[in-house]
Amino acid sequence: MSHAPLRPSRRQLLAGALAVAATAAVTGCSTDSSASGSGSGKRLRIGYFAFPSGDLIVKNRKLLEKALPDHTVTWIKFDSGASVNQAFLGKSLDIAALGSSPFARGISGSSPIPYKVAWILDVAGENEALLARKSTGISDVAGLKGRTVATPFASTSHYSLLAALDKAGLKPSDVKLIDLQPQAILAAWQRGDIDAAYVWLPTLDELRKTGKQLTSSKQVAGSGKPTLDLAVVSDELIARDPKAIDAWRKAEAEALRLLKSDHEGSVKAVAAELNISAADARAQLAQGVFLTPEQVTSAEWLGTDGKPGKLLTYVGDTGRFLAGQKQIDAAPSAASVEKAFYLKGLPDVLK
Repeated sequence: MSHAPLRPSRRQLLAGALAVAATAAVTGCSTDSSASGSGSGKRLRIGYFAFPSGDLIVKNRKLLEKALPDHTVTWIKFDSGASVNQAFLGKSLDIAALGSSPFARGISGSSPIPYKVAWILDVAGENEALLARKSTGISDVAGLKGRTVATPFASTSHYSLLAALDKAGLKPSDVKLIDLQPQAILAAWQRGDIDAAYVWLPTLDELRKTGKQLTSSKQVAGSGKPTLDLAVVSDELIARDPKAIDAWRKAEAEALRLLKSDHEGSVKAVAAELNISAADARAQLAQGVFLTPEQVTSAEWLGTDGKPGKLLTYVGDTGRFLAGQKQIDAAPSAASVEKAFYLKGLPDVLK
């Protein structure tokens, strides 16, 4: 199989988005509501991943619900960035975690998804990686030629896989690329249907039991192709309830501080949310790169109001790479990338 198909039309995405909104259970999304009794009608629908990050601490400790008692907060679990993009098109999300690669896809084209990046959750490290089944005897990325490789298409793992293949001198058409979600990857791996996979935690740790790691997102970043887990907010929420965004940022900043100041408490929160042991949660958190709130708003990363940081360059570079790999029709322009940043109030709103 050659590279992934070009980005579907807005009509196709919108149809999928409406399906996501109407039948969350069918599409693999699940919800967890924390309703207030105020009857104010204010709501926040937050998309998250079952992936170790500050998001899970905010959710577990109900930091946002405490900060916004007059809001109804609903947490919706997603399996990949592609489905998050569809949900935003369907107007069924206000805030969500989203990888830097699907974000670059979302803001490309003549009809970009109406959202903006407002925070950085983490930088991909050893928590996303490319592994081959040990039984295949594959020992490096170049050895994947002619083999079947799975990854969730339109994800940061997909982007990093393409970058790793490129560095090894392989084109996407040199391997058989399969689009599978993490749980489906694990099942296909166990059946022997695939030779290798690029995926994230916790599925990644399951593959490590019988796999050989060929590269990781930390190594790919070292080659000039970093990926990040971002957090985006809808344009509609920015217009309707900017103070809620400020409260959410404060909650996320507190979670990042807790990862440093109360690591064991953070481990317990992540373990509870992922339904895993504290030892597993500790090991998974150790594989991520978590910035401090000060680093998030520094020139090295997200930046501040009026002064976007290097993330602007990273997103632009990602878009150009995806266009070069024919994953999207054209890279987003520099102007459209800058428009897709919501930095109002930073860093003062974190105080």
